Amino acid sequence: MKKLNIVIIILLLICVLFTGCSKRNAVVVVGAKDFTEQYILGYMLTILIESNTNLTTEYKSDVASDVLFAASRTGAVDVFVDYTGTVYGSYLKNSEVRSAEEIHEITARELSDRYDLLMRDLLGFNNTFALAVRADTAEKYDLKTISDLARVSSDFIFGGHAEILNRYDGIPNLKIVYNMSFKEERVVDPILRYDAIADDEVQVIEVFATDGMLLDSGLVVLEDDKQFFPAYDGVVIIRKETAQKHPELLVELDKLVGLLTDETMRGLNYLVNVMGEYPKDVAEEFLKKNDLIG
Repeated sequence: MKKLNIVIIILLLICVLFTGCSKRNAVVVVGAKDFTEQYILGYMLTILIESNTNLTTEYKSDVASDVLFAASRTGAVDVFVDYTGTVYGSYLKNSEVRSAEEIHEITARELSDRYDLLMRDLLGFNNTFALAVRADTAEKYDLKTISDLARVSSDFIFGGHAEILNRYDGIPNLKIVYNMSFKEERVVDPILRYDAIADDEVQVIEVFATDGMLLDSGLVVLEDDKQFFPAYDGVVIIRKETAQKHPELLVELDKLVGLLTDETMRGLNYLVNVMGEYPKDVAEEFLKKNDLIG
């Protein structure tokens, strides 16, 4: 009997140390896409979780949007930050123009019903796509809106992320809505696109509304006068199964709701892209400043 008890104790120790029976060993996989804002937000999630729960995290960054969405459905990723417009148009293939509130309601409902994913409340910023040109280009061609650009777009080279050149809510359908075309469309890394337009390698670039580099660029952001781009409100998405296993996650993740305005997010991106700070450090400092971690 004593020998049996010793065996049981050993097995329990193995379970605790190696098989994840200890709550501390439960791993939550945090996903992030391949640009600065996503790096910062991904680190925010990992730091919040590890600082305020007994869970550990695995951080997977540089993931394309469609791959990240697929990974969340298979269980390869547990939680990530995405954008309502991306979910609405790119993942769920909706095309009807709707208000930001309607888009959030529809995407939250469809993710829950169809994919067992929970979309939380809005973080507070809308990182919509936009097109930008240099100030001298805007002045020379009198460009204020994308409709203005359409008149002369065939003379210009467009530079943007690979996704916007192919996505449903990207350049292919934008050209249809505005009846426009470009002389050439080039894939340009998000970090390099500001250099590319400054050097006149491209004349039009894709920007995000919360780009930190917009603060110093001197670029003119063109008005989306036909309202092609939907709202891209930042939201946390988590697998239902993960939330049910670890309800404390929702408590922590929801602390970010309403806290990240456009201005705040732009400032955080600026610290990384312009000031050269590391995304993890920026995320941690933000959480400390807002008393979300010790």
